[in-house]
Amino acid sequence: MSVVARQGFKYSIIGYIGFLLGTVSAIFIFPNDFEFYGKLRYILPTAEMLVPFVVLGISYSNVKFFHTVEKDGKKQNMLSLSLLTVFVNFLIFTAVFFILPYFYPKFRHSEAWKIKEMILPLILILSFCAIFNKYTSNYKRIVVSNIFDNLFPKIANLGAFCLFYYFALSQKIAFAFFFGIFTLMLFGYIYYTNKLEKIQFDFNTDYFKKNNFWQEFFNYSFFGFLGTFGNYLAINSFMIGEFMGMEEVGIYSVLYALISLISIPQLGLFNISAPIINKTLADGDMEELDRFHKKTSLSLYFLGAVLFSCIMVGFPYLTQFMPKNGTMLREYEPVVWIWGSAVLIDLATGFNGNIISLSKYYRFNILVMLLLAGLTIGLNYYFIKNTDLKLIGIALSTAISLTIYNVVKIVFNYFVFKVSPLTIEMIFVSIICTLAITVAIVLPNFHSNFINLIYKPAVVLALIYVGNYFTKIFPIEDYLNARFIKSIFKFK
Repeated sequence: MSVVARQGFKYSIIGYIGFLLGTVSAIFIFPNDFEFYGKLRYILPTAEMLVPFVVLGISYSNVKFFHTVEKDGKKQNMLSLSLLTVFVNFLIFTAVFFILPYFYPKFRHSEAWKIKEMILPLILILSFCAIFNKYTSNYKRIVVSNIFDNLFPKIANLGAFCLFYYFALSQKIAFAFFFGIFTLMLFGYIYYTNKLEKIQFDFNTDYFKKNNFWQEFFNYSFFGFLGTFGNYLAINSFMIGEFMGMEEVGIYSVLYALISLISIPQLGLFNISAPIINKTLADGDMEELDRFHKKTSLSLYFLGAVLFSCIMVGFPYLTQFMPKNGTMLREYEPVVWIWGSAVLIDLATGFNGNIISLSKYYRFNILVMLLLAGLTIGLNYYFIKNTDLKLIGIALSTAISLTIYNVVKIVFNYFVFKVSPLTIEMIFVSIICTLAITVAIVLPNFHSNFINLIYKPAVVLALIYVGNYFTKIFPIEDYLNARFIKSIFKFK
């Protein structure tokens, strides 16, 4: 088995373990105390949202120029100067952070200011981790970094919550554990990087001054920096925490964990599709790219629609098995409908953004990412300040901005590459799933919530299977057979 195959398989396993850990915790553990969970979910996304202002895209340049500096024997020089630059950027960022209240006094009343002792050090740690993450990826080793990035944050959230809620320890101890896990993650990155190749700090700037290489390096970094502003999930968590409260952040995070189940089919899509997209773009074979785009998008939409349908009919009964606060989630059922529909639209567009990012028009992706960030912030602010919709308003904001974001990319790809992810079959999928949901909802309920939780989604699956059997939209028979299951465990 090749290194790529082994790494790819292990990467997927870690990804699904992390996904399962996060989802189970969000459904059965975190609803016990939404306010404390909200604090945890406010701290990390806020730090993640601010990290780009410290890293400034330098992590991406560590991948872009790795082979160039490797040939010249300056890998350690690039890594050393990257870490030093990030540290200097952090000092400047911290200075601005503390000066800001003198120009904007209301900042002292923000949640970010109140827990700055947690957020600022976490920003520094995550910034260093971002450099090591991209640097080690050049060695085609992605599993360990996936453990750090995927599992460690979930362990930090779960461990801190359990210490506070189940062991009745103070918030300070819980936060200390939370922060300690990320500190451990940084030391893990340092140890692993040193294991791949011994770290030898070299802060000499002569190599970067030669032929003005530093300009090319920082120009690319700047475009990478601009492309990091589309993290609407972090923006949502930050704005909910600032304008609504930590309890709402906790509720939002649990709902997101449920809705993210719809995106399971999308896991690993870019890794699988990137070589094919690259080849078709290089060959100029737009017909093949269009065919592959439509096929992949339909598959993603079909599988996502099936999961969405099951969640819709099962959600009311699932909340009955959650801890004491499950009834609060039931009140926000419209959020699941609205946000879930937006995620489905995102799935229907397939690898739209990947086509752009792998082409010579990659800078356009930066523009639409900025558009997404701007729309998310603007619409969130409007719904928070001018309506009483609360999290439903945030869901509407997300749905509108994400849909516009995807429509812009669809239009761009259609006119530039003559490719589109949309097909008539998607309409049939929508009709079949809508009918299945409707029938399952109107069917009588049993007295047992457990039976309802099983039988309602089962009805949905049966009706979708029948509908697909006659319309032949998705080749289910290709996946529900022993040969396919056996092929999953083959790596050649």
